[in-house]
Amino acid sequence: MRTSQELDGVTLLGSQRTQYPTDYAPQMLETFVNKHPENEYLVTFNCPEFTSLCPMTGQPDFAKIVISYIPRERMVESKSLKLYLFSFRNHGDFHEDCVNIILNDLVSLMNPKYLEVAGIFTPRGGISIYPFANYADEEHQSLKQARMLAQMNNVLQ
Repeated sequence: MRTSQELDGVTLLGSQRTQYPTDYAPQMLETFVNKHPENEYLVTFNCPEFTSLCPMTGQPDFAKIVISYIPRERMVESKSLKLYLFSFRNHGDFHEDCVNIILNDLVSLMNPKYLEVAGIFTPRGGISIYPFANYADEEHQSLKQARMLAQMNNVLQ
């Protein structure tokens, strides 16, 4: 069981008064203590209903966003992540920008050992875009390179 000290800073989970952001809101992100920092393990989130706006036309873009990371001392709280991703609904940016913004915000928030963000965007105008961005600390550079290569091979098939 987690102590109240370990849950310090987790304010959104269990709240019946959730405010849904209407604009990009990185301040929604919250973390909690990783109780197993000695273990190297992977955490994956799948957001199949991500939406953002095209910065030129204002038309909605739809995607599945997959976030995977190896935590260090802090972990992202899932409800805060959901609200953060929801905040992109009215955010006008290209697909590649959204994926890199998510990556940078989560790296700044948690300082993970490794983190990757993949966007599987619904085709528009007959073209699908699948941006992938990843980050690794010094110890995980070979994983970063291997995952990038694997992603490139998947796209080419």
